[in-house]
Amino acid sequence: MTGLVAGAHAGQESGWQPVYRPPTGGPPQSAPPSELDQDVDLVLAFLNTLDVEAGTDLLSTDSDWLAWARRPGLGEPGERAHALQVRDALRDCIIDRAHPLGLGSAPSLLDQAAVHVELAEGVPVLVGSDAVGSVLAASIRLAVLGQWDRLKICAAGECRCAFYDRSRNRSRTWCSMRVCGNRTKARNWRQRTRAGSPAKAPATVGAR
Repeated sequence: MTGLVAGAHAGQESGWQPVYRPPTGGPPQSAPPSELDQDVDLVLAFLNTLDVEAGTDLLSTDSDWLAWARRPGLGEPGERAHALQVRDALRDCIIDRAHPLGLGSAPSLLDQAAVHVELAEGVPVLVGSDAVGSVLAASIRLAVLGQWDRLKICAAGECRCAFYDRSRNRSRTWCSMRVCGNRTKARNWRQRTRAGSPAKAPATVGAR
C-alpha cells in the first residue's frame, strides 16, 4: 500500500517528513502522530509548495517537484502538470468554500488521480498509488471526518500560507496571529489614521 503510511509526521506546516522509529529495544519515543495529523501534515505540505511570501513554487520545475514527491509512502511522483492543477484547485477550493466541489474549471482532476480502495488487515482504506493520489486520498479522508473546513489560507495577502485551524470555533483568519494578524491590524490602523479617522493603536498579540 502506497498511501499515507503510519509514522509520517511534519514538524512545520510547510513540510512533511517521516518519523524515525528506533530498532526494538531502543529508547522510548513519544507517541506517533494520529492518522488525522498525518493527513493534515501531508495536505498542508502539498498546499504550501506555493510560498507567496518567499516568491517560490516547488511545482514550477520538474526537478523541484520530483524532490518534493519522492518521499516515503507517497508512491511515484506522477506528472508535475497534474500536480500543479490539483494543488491550485485545492487552494481555490479552500479560498472559495461556495464552490460545490472546489475543482473550479477542472472537473476531471479526480478522474486522472490514482485514488482507490484497498483492504488492509480486513479494513477498506482509501489510498493513492502516486504522490498526487496520496494527497487527494488524505484530503478526502479529512472531508469525510468533517475536518476539511479547518484547512484555511491565511488572509494576509503577502502570506497566503495554508494552515489547519485548531481553534474550538474554527474562527482563525491568519496562520499566525503574532505575525500576520498583528501586521494586518497595524497596517489597517495606519490606513485609518492617514484617512483622518480617530483610532486607537491596535494591541499586539504575542501568541500564535
